[in-house]
Parts: sequence; structure tokens; C-alpha cells
Amino acid sequence: MSADKSMPLPELDQGDDLALVEQDKRAEGGSEPRAAADLEAVFDVPVAVSAVLGRARLEVQQLMRLKPGAVIELDRKIGEAIDIYVNDRLVARGEVVLVEEKLGVTMTEIIKPDRA
Repeated sequence: MSADKSMPLPELDQGDDLALVEQDKRAEGGSEPRAAADLEAVFDVPVAVSAVLGRARLEVQQLMRLKPGAVIELDRKIGEAIDIYVNDRLVARGEVVLVEEKLGVTMTEIIKPDRA
């Protein structure tokens, strides 16, 4: 296998992404900044993405009484940001949008993990 690093890579969505990766690497004490090529091996790894509108807690008895048309009250208010999870980890908050007759989510806030 050759060590040629001139292979073309797909464009990143935001130009700031690479700068953030480089900044994180320098903050960790690394001598060389990381590049998108370092992540190429995981580009095709599938992840589970969930958008949570809200939560409710019901007893089994209440759940069994639900009928079509029943309304379950969630713990969120109208207009409040929803949570976006990747592999069960909170990564962002966003708003629900309509995309060609389907629901979508636009990210309004990225949640950075605490580095302890």
C-alpha cells in the first residue's frame, strides 16, 4: 500500500470543520494537525440519528387505555428546541422543518462534550 496522500477527498460541508479539527489536535498537544484524510476510514460507517421531540412517562395501565386520536403530553413547549442524538449521544439541538412533504431537522446548536 502506498503512502501517497494526494488522493482527492470529498468536500466538507463547512470550511470551519477542518480548522476545528486542527485546533483540537493542537490543544491535545499533538505536533501535527489532523486532516480530513485521517477520518476517511470511518466515512462509510453507519450511525443512528434520532430527533427527539419530547418525552412522556406513562404507567402501563395508562398506555393500555390509549386509543386512536389520544394525545400524549410531552415535556416540551411549542417552539422549544428538539434534541438530536447520534448513536444515543446528544450532539445537537435543532428545529423541525418541512422538506418536500417530509419532516426534517435543522441544527441550531452543536453540543460539545465536556473534556474533563
